[in-house]
Amino acid sequence: MNSGESIRRPTGWRGEARATLALATPLVLSNLAQAMIATTDVLLLGRLGPDALAAGALGVNLVNAFLIFGIGLITAVSPMIAREIGRKPHSVRDVRRTVRQAMWSAALLALLFWVILAFARPIFGLLDQDPALAREAAAFTHMMMWGMLPFFLFLVLRWFMAALEMPNWALVIGAGTVVVNAVLNYGLIFGRLGLPAMGVAGAGLGSAITNLLGFLAAVIVVSVHPRFRRYRLFGRFWNADWPRLLELWRLGLPIAMTLGFEVTVFNAAIFLMGLIGTAEIAAHAIAIQIAALSFMVPLGIGQAATVRVGLAFGRRDPAGIARAGWTAYGLGTGFMCVMALILLVAPRPIVGLFIDLTDPTNARVATLAVHFLLIAAIFQIVDGAQTVTAGMLRGIHDTRVPMLFALFGYWAIGMGVGAGLGFGAGMGGIGIWIGLASGLAVVAVLMTWRWMRRERLGLLAR
Repeated sequence: MNSGESIRRPTGWRGEARATLALATPLVLSNLAQAMIATTDVLLLGRLGPDALAAGALGVNLVNAFLIFGIGLITAVSPMIAREIGRKPHSVRDVRRTVRQAMWSAALLALLFWVILAFARPIFGLLDQDPALAREAAAFTHMMMWGMLPFFLFLVLRWFMAALEMPNWALVIGAGTVVVNAVLNYGLIFGRLGLPAMGVAGAGLGSAITNLLGFLAAVIVVSVHPRFRRYRLFGRFWNADWPRLLELWRLGLPIAMTLGFEVTVFNAAIFLMGLIGTAEIAAHAIAIQIAALSFMVPLGIGQAATVRVGLAFGRRDPAGIARAGWTAYGLGTGFMCVMALILLVAPRPIVGLFIDLTDPTNARVATLAVHFLLIAAIFQIVDGAQTVTAGMLRGIHDTRVPMLFALFGYWAIGMGVGAGLGFGAGMGGIGIWIGLASGLAVVAVLMTWRWMRRERLGLLAR
């Protein structure tokens, strides 16, 4: 297969839909596989009790605040490679250099984050968290943080595969890491399979080892597979390309900030829950994990949109840009409509997958989680719309203004409304979740408006 044969150029809406689904499906499944790692951690820690679940949730949210920033920066690899291939289908040198500079960036970010997370326990103390929970959460963080570098490097290779419209290998690796993580964490949390019983910290160590194995598997694939091997991604690894590195950071930093604003508002929400009570933290952890699983689908569609729009952008094809974008938008929001209906109809059975509903000690956690899910059902649609539209805009290298939309929507509206209702109006955790939904709705409207005005705003003339 030559480099041009994998680039699909559909001639109509049906063709675009098929091409988008062909690319999005393995991306969605890869996202679900990654999310299942965190879900496995929640499920296993939930068997230790509410305190362990709450401590794990605090640790995961702190680590994720940094992981998401790195993910956003590295995401710039995808539209950069897609534009290059759209412009020159047989490009090798420029693709390799983009991947190399992304790996340099991954190493720099991981080093910085390691230094910060070494102070996890004081950070939890500054956030006024319960000392016992803070101690366990810090132990989890100090183990999980070592998986950040291999995770970032794996993402670089994953975006490389996706930009070439060959994401199935990343899917295979992702599926394998789910199994590995479940086995490792089961052994390390409970002391089974000949492994030491480490409790909450074991979940962090198991996830870190899983990330390392996933990266090593990806290295083998890109080094052996003929389609990837021709790029010689690790050749002359220490040769700098400073203009390309700066371009990646110019495009990637706003993406990182956009994702950071979104994820940290949810992280801030869990710390606000910690000010209310342990039951609120545990219920939030369950509800947010369920919402995150359904979010993986429009996220994958948005990632596919970045590639499909980016290819058309590289070809200077306005009609192709519009067709690729609106196709992804319809697929993403349509799926979230279905998910909203499911959460409205059966919230309690879904919560029952995470905790024992017959245990009286879980009664308050279950009730709160059900209420949170009912609100999550309402914002499923706008959540899907905002993430797909963000992916569409990234395809045309528009990242700075969407970053400002995210800051305003998530923090000024989302956190402002949430804190006001949660504490000022005395609505507790429910008020905080209403605020989160309001912020998502505002961002979705602003992102969609900008996409609709892309030509008038001169976004295609770059």
